[in-house]
Amino acid sequence: MADYQAPLRDMRFVLNEVFEVDQLWASIPRLAEAVDVDTADAILEEAGKIAAGSLAPLNREADEAGCQWQDGEVSTPEGFKEVYQLLAEGGWMGLGGNPEYGGMGMPKMLVAQFEEMMQAACMAFGLSPMLNAGACVSLDYHASEALKQKYLPNMYAGTWAGAMDLTEPHAGTDLGIIRTKAEPNDDGSYNVTGTKIFITWGEHDMAENIIHLVLAKLPDAPAGPKGISLFLVPKILVNDDGSLGERNAVTCGSIEKKMGIKASATCVMNFDGAKGWLVGELNKGLACMFTMMNYERVGVGIQGLGAAEASYQSAVAYAKERLQSRSPAGKVQPEKAADPIIVHPDVRRMLMIQRAYNEAGRAFSTYAARWLDISKYSDDDAQRTKAENMVALLTPVVKAFITDKALESAIHGQQVFGGHGYIREWGQEQLVRDIRITQIYEGTNGIQAMDLMGRKTVMNGGEFVREYIAEIEAFIAENKSTAAAEFAMALSDQLANLQQVTDAVIAKATAGNKHAIGAAAVDYLHLFGFVSYAYMWAKMAAVAGAKLDGPDADFYSAKLTTARFFYQRLLPQTRALSEQILAGGDSMMALADHQF
Repeated sequence: MADYQAPLRDMRFVLNEVFEVDQLWASIPRLAEAVDVDTADAILEEAGKIAAGSLAPLNREADEAGCQWQDGEVSTPEGFKEVYQLLAEGGWMGLGGNPEYGGMGMPKMLVAQFEEMMQAACMAFGLSPMLNAGACVSLDYHASEALKQKYLPNMYAGTWAGAMDLTEPHAGTDLGIIRTKAEPNDDGSYNVTGTKIFITWGEHDMAENIIHLVLAKLPDAPAGPKGISLFLVPKILVNDDGSLGERNAVTCGSIEKKMGIKASATCVMNFDGAKGWLVGELNKGLACMFTMMNYERVGVGIQGLGAAEASYQSAVAYAKERLQSRSPAGKVQPEKAADPIIVHPDVRRMLMIQRAYNEAGRAFSTYAARWLDISKYSDDDAQRTKAENMVALLTPVVKAFITDKALESAIHGQQVFGGHGYIREWGQEQLVRDIRITQIYEGTNGIQAMDLMGRKTVMNGGEFVREYIAEIEAFIAENKSTAAAEFAMALSDQLANLQQVTDAVIAKATAGNKHAIGAAAVDYLHLFGFVSYAYMWAKMAAVAGAKLDGPDADFYSAKLTTARFFYQRLLPQTRALSEQILAGGDSMMALADHQF
């Protein structure tokens, strides 16, 4: 398998040229104080070295070894503790954290690139800093000042790690039926009792303490999701002076044997009257958790993207070296027994699909991160409201569409290897296995589609979609006479179709068709995703087309070629998706249960 190298040139292109972060950051005072392009570039460079030099070499052997559980303790694969310590000492665990408590305060647009590198190098390990960051976001937004002072500095430092404890054996998507209980104590703490499953990095040996954020209900809480509260439950209790005290009643009952991400510990966590502290308001736990979810779901999209990028890099290297048959256009390397397989159209098709999806996914996740930054840091109320709307609309698409296309991309990468792609030695089968979970956790992709179609589109009459379309229309108007004109005009037709399909589903749903949202949801999310990728490619083409005569013409020429491939070979899938959506759900729901 080819050695992973961080795609720094492309990351800089997206940040500096497509989204012009220097102007954005300078326009927001809190970001202007924290970061500039030179600082960002230095961060990218160093992160790339860590990802390629320290973490990526561990990936395959860690997958083979996995985590080990014994008597409630989890040991991590060889090398994980050392890389964790390297990241902790470098301040990477608090890269996007609040500077008031020891974080570095970097914008999500930059943090997203760091996350991609970590996930590409070793997705199982990359989950740890990602979950810690998510837990910190919830605490920073919702915890009391005393809790923040007590826990955030050590979590940003990586001395302590964060974990999110939501799911129970009987309660996955429907968190309203959780059974974990929290009983109040006289000192303001709570005794938390219950079992949580699928808790990623719920137990491990990389940090000296693990801070669990646990969803639970008080005995007299309202039924359903309105009765859920969020509690901070440390593995080891923390004394008033910040030192570690005695072990809390938190134990790991077992770890799961999984299809992928085998080097991460997916834990069953038991809370037996464990001491915890309320985060936010009583019965408002889901709101506290969803503050983190926007970041985590964007992060899951980035996970898929990172692994797909690793697959692409490996597939390209293999295709350039593997000799099989001759080019249909004649011998390319007549001195050899055969030509490298990269000369064959079908291999090119697979590599171009990977490239087109990956580069669009990088731009799209960075675009979503831009809105997260504006919603968090802007002092302009109107700008912040617009950003919050866009975050709400785009988050399910980033999570689901990027990961769906990442799996497709990695399967193409595996296919390039032929039989070798099925063998563990080459690493491609691991990437396929690892990416598969990204479509399932943090809300399955079907649930993301329901969220997009239902809560983010039908419930507001398509308001968020119209805002998004208006932005893209403004871009089209600006680029009708630029190097991106060919893409802008095609994108205009796609927008008209997206609006028509959106209106049709809203009309069916508001007319009382109970299955209209569910029947359309997944196809609609994919339609929305393709149009969003088309927008990203048009933006990238607008930049690249203006720089073909410059010093890096080869890079920009490749951008335009890939943009044309996406528009000609991948974007036409929107026609079929639109027909599927407009066909409705009658045939889908027609069979009686006993007929299955």
